[in-house]
Amino acid sequence: MNRAADNIRILAASMVEKAKSGHPGGAMGGADFINVLYSEFLQYDPQNPKWVGRDRFFLDPGHMAPMLYSQLALIEKFTIDELKQLRQWGSPTPGHPEVDIMRGIENTSGPLGQGHVFAVGAAIAAKFLAARTGNPTFDKETIYTYISDGGIQEEISQGAGRIAGHLGLNNLIMFYDSNDIQLSTKTKDVISEDTAMKYRAWGWNVIEINGNDCEQIRNALTAAKAEEKRPTLIIGKCIMGKGARKEDNSSYECNCKTHGAPLGGDAYKNTMINLGANPEDPFVIFDDVKEIYAKRAEELKNIVSARYEEEKAWAAANPEKAAMQNEWFSNTVPKVDWTAIQQKANDATRNASATVLSALAQQVPNMICASADLSNSDKTDGFLKKTHAFVNGDFSGAFFQAGVAELTMACCCIGIALHGGVIAACGTFFVFSDYMKPAVRMAALMQLPVKFIWTHDAFRVGEDGPTHEPVEQEAQIRLMEKLKNHHGKNSMLVLRPADAEETTACWKLAMENTDTPSALILSRQNINMLPCIFRRIPVQHFR
Repeated sequence: MNRAADNIRILAASMVEKAKSGHPGGAMGGADFINVLYSEFLQYDPQNPKWVGRDRFFLDPGHMAPMLYSQLALIEKFTIDELKQLRQWGSPTPGHPEVDIMRGIENTSGPLGQGHVFAVGAAIAAKFLAARTGNPTFDKETIYTYISDGGIQEEISQGAGRIAGHLGLNNLIMFYDSNDIQLSTKTKDVISEDTAMKYRAWGWNVIEINGNDCEQIRNALTAAKAEEKRPTLIIGKCIMGKGARKEDNSSYECNCKTHGAPLGGDAYKNTMINLGANPEDPFVIFDDVKEIYAKRAEELKNIVSARYEEEKAWAAANPEKAAMQNEWFSNTVPKVDWTAIQQKANDATRNASATVLSALAQQVPNMICASADLSNSDKTDGFLKKTHAFVNGDFSGAFFQAGVAELTMACCCIGIALHGGVIAACGTFFVFSDYMKPAVRMAALMQLPVKFIWTHDAFRVGEDGPTHEPVEQEAQIRLMEKLKNHHGKNSMLVLRPADAEETTACWKLAMENTDTPSALILSRQNINMLPCIFRRIPVQHFR
């Protein structure tokens, strides 16, 4: 096992060295954990990467891409030549990973902190699907995530820690790579908290280990898998730049310089020799490492076969639910009777949205709606009144009370969408979209159809004072809308209905948009109906 971890270290450091740019130190320190996870615990189907019941691994620190790419090369998702192209134009190995399920990458890893919150959302989605379908595969699914010191320091980690603990997401296991080093300083210069105690206070099961000891990692993961009521945080004390040597062949471990730059020159050569590689030919997967992963591939065949048989038996006993589940994961537009939605004339568009949400709650069984402690103001309570909120131990409802945490809520909804099979929507005041912009941007980059509901639009909410009056927000969102995504399309769909009837039409457009995020910008105040002469197209034909 140590040999396999060293192989990951060699590949990761060599990728950065060849690119002349990147982050080798963290990847070298985290190699032991990811090797144990993939060679012994992670359950997936190599022949069917999109298997709905697979375990999922979410990487938070995207700068540790060399670790992930190297690990995925060991399971034949990337070639050696592709590893050599790290950070090059047009390569499949960019400096931060981008979502690609077929290659084993579950999420785009952007700014620190968001990735592990995506995992929280995916864990919620799995719980929801287990309750909705009764399919035992979702109860057996485990969501793994990897976080660094930087992710722990990001404010969003508080929202994620609170929510996961409060909801008792025992299907969530997070590894914290606590290596005491960050880009420009040691962590002791900026943080002195008791992180373990903090997560215990949030209701997490916390296990503290040597993060470079395979046996301790194995025992911690086994204990985490057995946990029945709480999410688990495994705090692994890892060595930044494990195995690295300086030019004079002294230790280069635990050094800030290895965080964000190639090892360089003789330091790189000495490191390769220390780890058992040929500095002139480092891009090699060792034969004994190939054997480890060949053995795991055979184990996975048996594991997956048993799971498929279980799913098949469930489908045979529940044909309607099985058909429904297949439809949910096919990303098809849900069936909604839009003509039956009757709006009140001259109503506020937030109220009109509530009317639509009430219908969606009853007609779209795989939809989750969330609010950041504003459901009675942003009128997402139109959805809530037809269902009930998630609570610890009960995910039979479809409403996610996120608390006062707009960015966390948005990232959780992104994670719900990344999981698949579930439509996610979330609401707050338009002015608070400022808190959500980093997540909206990530949803746009990943082309995820999350629905953002933003109410209290326009100057008419000025009675609350300038802090709550959205002025520049629409221009910001419209700019994001017009930026082209990887497929040359608008990055998102932004809709601002002019009256109650248009609100129905806009919700129809949003639900039909399965390719990008959608935003609905809604009023607090009543709005007069447009004259009939301007209503050119009946809502049932609106496209």
